[in-house]
Parts: sequence; C-alpha cells; structure tokens
Amino acid sequence: MRSRDHITRRSFLATLGATAASLACAPTVNARMGVRRLRRVGVQLYSLRDDARRDLSRTLADIAAAGYNDVELLGSMDNFGMPPQQLRAVLDANGLRAPSTHVGGNALDDLDRQLDIARTLGHEQMIVASLPIRGTPTLDDYRRWADRLNVAARQARTRDMWIGFHNHATDFKLVDGAVPYDLLMDRTDPSLLHHQLDTGNLAMAGRDPLDYLKRYNSRYWSFHIKDVPRLGADHDVELGTGVIDFKRLLASVDDIDRKHFFVEQETYPGTPLESVRKDYTYLSRLEF
Repeated sequence: MRSRDHITRRSFLATLGATAASLACAPTVNARMGVRRLRRVGVQLYSLRDDARRDLSRTLADIAAAGYNDVELLGSMDNFGMPPQQLRAVLDANGLRAPSTHVGGNALDDLDRQLDIARTLGHEQMIVASLPIRGTPTLDDYRRWADRLNVAARQARTRDMWIGFHNHATDFKLVDGAVPYDLLMDRTDPSLLHHQLDTGNLAMAGRDPLDYLKRYNSRYWSFHIKDVPRLGADHDVELGTGVIDFKRLLASVDDIDRKHFFVEQETYPGTPLESVRKDYTYLSRLEF
C-alpha cells in the first residue's frame, strides 16, 4: 500500500513538473506559430486632416481615445500652425508618442531648424513625403534626390535622427524603361536612411506590397498601413475591406517590434474619425 502511494505521488509530481514546463514554453510556442499582434499602433495625422485643421488638440484627444499609441505628425503642413512646444504638451497630456513626421522635400533646405523641431516633438524619423519635382520626372531627378537624401541623412545622424522616403504611386511609373523608385532605393545609403513603405500607394501603382517588402525588407523602418479595393485602384478603403493581405505582410516584416506602423486613410464611407476608429480595431486585433 505504501509502495503504491509512493508511485502515485511520484507520478503526480512528474506530471506537475511537465505541465509547468509546458506552460513556461507556451509563449515561445505561440510566437513560433506566428500568433503575434502589433505592440503599438499609430495613425498618420493626414487621415484626420480636416478635423485637425479645425481643432488639433481635440483631434489628438480623439486619436488617443480611439486607442492609438502613436501619431505621425505633419511637418509638411506645419502641424496646422500649433507651435512645437505647445504641440508636445498636447501629445504628452494625451499619452501619445510622435516617433515620426512627414516633411516636404524643401524642408531639407532648412534642415537644422527641422531637426530642432523634431527633437522637441520626440521624433525618431523625418520622412520626406514627396519630391518637389517640376514637370515630368526624369531618372536624373531621382538620382539627384537620392544623393540629396544621402547628404541630409548624414547630417541628421549627427543629431541622432533618421531620414527616410515615403512612396507614392507615381514613383513606380516607368521612365525610360526603369522604375524611378527602385533607382532611388538602390542609390540611397542603407546605413543612413530608414525608409517608409506605404502599402496602399504601392498597390494603387498596381504592385504587390509584399514583393517590395521582400526586396527591401531591412530598409523599411516605418509603414503606412492602407488598404485598397483592388490593385491599380485610385482610392483606398477601410482596413480589412480591401485586397491587401496584412496578416501575411506583417508576418514578413524583419525586426517588427522596432518598427513603426501608422494607419493612413484618405477617403471615407462616413466620417474620417469613424473610419480611423474601425482601422484601429482591425489592426490592433490582427494576429499574424
């Protein structure tokens, strides 16, 4: 009788130990199976540009209330006239972080001032949203801008800031048989620039965002998460209602926990705020 009790007790302890080991390994197993979510979700302020133009403080409060952790600001629109110190106070009051901003290409003409503003607002990245090219773009235009981005990025690194480029659909129109965007990417220095991939703009150009992610994965450090009804469409839609496979795309991003992800929607079936609320729900719950 004592012997059987001893065996039973020993078996129980062995089972308990195996169960504890299994539970300890559970997060690793889940990660290996790909069950992950984004740690932080941001929104590009352009999604709520009309609201922000009317009342930026209220708009930032709405963004925080919707659940967003981060907001990408709009230096290209002078953040709707709110001084940097005041804007930083509003961000802090709402528990928001602004790791990135969009600027125009001409901002590089006054880079020291832009870097001062970026430091005040807590930016890690300044993303050149578009290139001020006059007339029909040429490959030489993109070569010149790639070289200029390299120079600006080298200066920004002395201030612990990253510069990058944000793609538009027009950057993929063939010029003399070549894709201008590819030329710019290949000519900019990977050690100096952290680029931004806009999934929707790429899809509007008729390209698969996953193809470009595979090609330049380690070059992308921030993303505009934007959906489209079909490849080649001329407008976007709410996340999860279009054709982009975000689950597969996010699962393919290198070093994902160090990257920034911003919802951007430019057209809406209802109000912009209703759309970005739905976009947050979709993206924050997405497992990949």
